[in-house]
Amino acid sequence: MQHHTPSRRAALAPLTLALRLAFGGALVLGASGGAFAQSANAQYDIPAGPLADALNRFAQLAGVAVALDADKVQGLRSPGLKGSYSTEDGFNTLLRDSPYAIGKTSAGYLLQGRPAVAPAAQRKEQALAQVTVTSTLLADELPGVYAGGQVARGAQLGILGSTSTMDAPFNLSAYTAGLIEDQQASTVAAVLQNDPSVRFTTSEGHIYENFSIRGFEITGEDLAFNGLYGLSPYGHAPTEFVERVEVLKGPGALLGGMSPQGGVGGVINLVPKRAGDKPLLRLSTDFSSAAQFGAHLDAGRRFGDNGRYGVRFNGGYRDGKVGVDEQKKERLLAAIALDYRGAQLNLALDAYSNRENIDNGSSWMASFPSTGVIAPPKTGTNLLRGIYGKLENDAVAVRASYEFSDALSAYAAIGKLRYRYSGYINGTRAAIRNAAGDYLGTTFHQRGSTDTTSAEVGLRARFTTGSVRHQMVLSATSLEFDTGRATPGFSADYKSNIYRPGTPALGADPGPAPKVGDAALRSLALADTLAFAGDKVLLTLGAREQQVKTRALHPVSGAVTSNYDKRALTPALGLVVKPWTPALSLYANYIEGLSQGGSVTDATAKNFGEVFAPYQSKQVEGGVKWDQGEYGNTLSVFQIKRPSMLKDTASNTYNADGRQRNRGVEWNVFGQLGGQLRVLGGATYTDGKMTHASSAALTGKTIYGTPKWKANLGGDWSVPGANGLSLNARLVYTGSQYVNSSNTQQIGSWTRVDLGARHSVRWLAHTLQLRANVENVANRSYWAGSFNDGYVTQGAGRIYKLSASVDL
Repeated sequence: MQHHTPSRRAALAPLTLALRLAFGGALVLGASGGAFAQSANAQYDIPAGPLADALNRFAQLAGVAVALDADKVQGLRSPGLKGSYSTEDGFNTLLRDSPYAIGKTSAGYLLQGRPAVAPAAQRKEQALAQVTVTSTLLADELPGVYAGGQVARGAQLGILGSTSTMDAPFNLSAYTAGLIEDQQASTVAAVLQNDPSVRFTTSEGHIYENFSIRGFEITGEDLAFNGLYGLSPYGHAPTEFVERVEVLKGPGALLGGMSPQGGVGGVINLVPKRAGDKPLLRLSTDFSSAAQFGAHLDAGRRFGDNGRYGVRFNGGYRDGKVGVDEQKKERLLAAIALDYRGAQLNLALDAYSNRENIDNGSSWMASFPSTGVIAPPKTGTNLLRGIYGKLENDAVAVRASYEFSDALSAYAAIGKLRYRYSGYINGTRAAIRNAAGDYLGTTFHQRGSTDTTSAEVGLRARFTTGSVRHQMVLSATSLEFDTGRATPGFSADYKSNIYRPGTPALGADPGPAPKVGDAALRSLALADTLAFAGDKVLLTLGAREQQVKTRALHPVSGAVTSNYDKRALTPALGLVVKPWTPALSLYANYIEGLSQGGSVTDATAKNFGEVFAPYQSKQVEGGVKWDQGEYGNTLSVFQIKRPSMLKDTASNTYNADGRQRNRGVEWNVFGQLGGQLRVLGGATYTDGKMTHASSAALTGKTIYGTPKWKANLGGDWSVPGANGLSLNARLVYTGSQYVNSSNTQQIGSWTRVDLGARHSVRWLAHTLQLRANVENVANRSYWAGSFNDGYVTQGAGRIYKLSASVDL
């Protein structure tokens, strides 16, 4: 077997060099006032706080003078500023909630009273009848950024559309592009390190990212892209083209239908970037230890009357050592977003191509001998030198909405994904035999493909019945995918040791990947949100009828070897009550999740071949949300019950009577304190039990890979008097957890500390953002969590991250 990856990497080395040179060349162009000199915009990051402080800090960063009357602005606050602005636009954005606007003189800038609004007759405009304005978002509107800039004020809730956090009967978080940039979070897993309800169940250096939410597995295949399942990139989902990473805790069958793998712990949705109202041309470079370099170009602009047409391009390239020792990883991303904003019609097209290659290693999973858990090796230990893998993702999606009137609108979306993989991308396991760390290993070479078509169409109606306001939606979805897979090429068994790893044997390339199956997930949903008592009470009722069809095909003849066609109805109910003030929201929900039912493959069973209906997981949740304008909390309690298949030994039959029950408490905190300190994180307690198992010995056991306690707490501090300098720190804690279903093995708790800093400086007439982060500062080696029954992953070692970005 020949391995062509090294020569390919050598061929791409000039591209890495070219991107590094391009960054330096762009700075020279910016300094000489060349082609980009017409843009006077610069990049700013000023937190909300006292108006005088914000204005003075902005003036210093912009290199201009501003005259302030301290008595006039005393007690006034500014909403802050984050993004690319010209000098005047930046001042006026800081002043938008005040009675002042910016004026310019020969000596600099000064505050002046905001001009009174002219009467309608003088403006030659028709006077409008009085209307009542509510805080309800448009269905496809991107919620605003919350104080501190790290999270948004709401998220997309599938068929319910864009919903503010305080109006949502669920626990949700939406992490912003600003957070992604400041933390140098290059993948979705890195973003979700901020969420105490989420844990990364694979490990740094592996080619796939999988997660656990509320103690239930969410695979990378279950990520949604702009509301549609089946279109997000397989492997590592990159963040360069992502505006928001939205996380809904708990099942979401009503909201978006059944996900491809039937995850029930939560929903992760990626919102793509769109062109903003201000032109953007940003070039960034980064470096990660041990020696990986990257470059990212982000360009966007709007055209036409009132900026109706928008285009946003994101291109990124990374190459070099990362993950475990001597492992190399290469990634190439190109993404474009086009959109049209009309009076009634809105259109958007998203297309991306993502290539990812790993070479000379991967992170791995370990199982322990019956004698018990042993210590992990040093961080970065590479058990799989010589293995490689390749992933290719190409996708395109179109979304449209049309407002027939204020009372009726329609929307539709369709997208396709082409995914191809090859190499040693799974089975990276070490079954340890003794306390010395010896194990017997094997590798296998894989090839496969998935071709996906995802679509949704719906109608939204807004009407009133008496004093009750309704927002009703009817939606139909379709998710179809064809799967190709070659029979893996297995290597011979080889001996090695986790503390002194040898060179593994490599399985042979299995050749072409024939089609081995297809599936179709189709559904119809109806939901209505009723608003009572002036929007103080919001009641959401809905249900989704889901059809699940799958076929398995013979890889040679193409004959159907098994067929699955089942249906299920998943209702949901959500309630939000604001009894005293809009700043306090009480909520509760009942919602179900859906997973494909099991099939009996035990040929000795009496009901061999039986296929069960889809498993319906059921959640009950209640909580309180408290928003103080710049600082917010969410406290929730939940219980999720999920069925599973088990064997009745007395009758020698299988049934769907298995029961897992996870219940817990979650606390989330976000926002900023005093205008200088931004906080993000929280803590969770989860009690996961197998309440009905296949044997009395397993009934009542704790679910493996479900720590009772998890906590994340991050702080980001703008240093007073040090213009543009911010320091940040994050603590991640995960409690002890069982490794296997029988609860005979347990790994200990672990704590990780991350530190960082960023500095915004003026250089050559441009604003330069410098960022530095260190993850796992102590370089602690630990078993991080459990991926499969009996297997654990090792935590990542210390990682240094440096980046520089400039707006041209």
